[in-house]
Amino acid sequence: MRNLIALFACSFVMLSASASDAPHAAKPAAEAAKPAPDAAKKTADAAAKLAAELAKPAKAIEKPAAEHGAKAAPSIVAKPLIDKPLIDKSLVEKPPKAAVTAATADKAAAAISAPDDEDQVDLSVRIAERLAEMRAKQAARVAAAAKAKKAADARRKKEAALAVVAAAPKVSTHWDYDGEFGPDNWGKINPAWSQCGKGNRQSPIDIRDGIKVDLDEIDFDYRPSTFTEIDNGHTVQVNLARGNFLNVGVERFELVQFHFHRPSEEKINGKGTEMVIHLVHRDARGRLAVVAVLLERGKANDAIQTVWNNIPLEKGQLGAPGIELDAFELLPNRREYYTYMGSLTEPPCTENVLWIVMKQPMTASPAQMALFSRLYPLNARPVQASEGRMVKESN
Repeated sequence: MRNLIALFACSFVMLSASASDAPHAAKPAAEAAKPAPDAAKKTADAAAKLAAELAKPAKAIEKPAAEHGAKAAPSIVAKPLIDKPLIDKSLVEKPPKAAVTAATADKAAAAISAPDDEDQVDLSVRIAERLAEMRAKQAARVAAAAKAKKAADARRKKEAALAVVAAAPKVSTHWDYDGEFGPDNWGKINPAWSQCGKGNRQSPIDIRDGIKVDLDEIDFDYRPSTFTEIDNGHTVQVNLARGNFLNVGVERFELVQFHFHRPSEEKINGKGTEMVIHLVHRDARGRLAVVAVLLERGKANDAIQTVWNNIPLEKGQLGAPGIELDAFELLPNRREYYTYMGSLTEPPCTENVLWIVMKQPMTASPAQMALFSRLYPLNARPVQASEGRMVKESN
């Protein structure tokens, strides 16, 4: 039992010594650095007192043993249980190793809180690198935004161009005398036909107030010729073999083809006729001259009947009858005429064309008129603005 009590006392002393070291770990460095002599002294006193108390029971136990006649145990009573003191004097006299002064703690804290010069340089380098990285990222974002804006602008321009193209009329070679492909839109259907809408010397015109002058007499040097014939979807056209000429003064034009319109495209003082024949000529330099012969109801015309007899069964089909046709039969006996500068009356509406409009009409039978009207009830371009052009009239 005594041994257990002594062991407990030693344990208590060791725990007390450990407690004196605890403030070094738990308290701030300034407090832990102070020496603790009072605590060590108190611990020594407590240990001495405990040792004194432990010595008292030995006598109490010895007395009863004598009363019962038992032999004393000198080895137990005379010799103390513990030869060496329970508390190391060094713990009392000297402060713990962990205890440091307040000045030492302040120096340590200052050393921790203030980095040396090398650390400051390293921190500056890292800050500079970080700023450079941030600037590079910002520049990349600005460049990406500018690139995206440029791409968006290009996309919008492309879409706008496509919208303009989609809204514009489709380029075509098809034209007609009414509707979407009629005369009002010829200049928009095909860029090559722009003069149909923008020209200022277009035909036909309403011939008024012609200036009467002595014009050169027209010499029609026509003769019977072979021909081909086609219903081209706009009119019936006859292409003549070479050898038919028109002479006006010193100018010489060769007859290339003739065709028909209903009603007449030309008007004289606001009045037109049921039909008209256009005889198209070309000179050696490529200049064109068109003779217009107005048609009224009356006696049948042999040349016209020959044309009607050989119209191909299909549109666009070129017929070659193998017979001759005399274009001279299409001309009136009198040679008076009007003349002005104009254009073709169908696309591409080429200008700088010499027009000769015969004053005297020719006739065709009602049956001949009706036959053509079944094919083309309307294939005439409306009259165009004269734009102040001069019109000459033969005496």
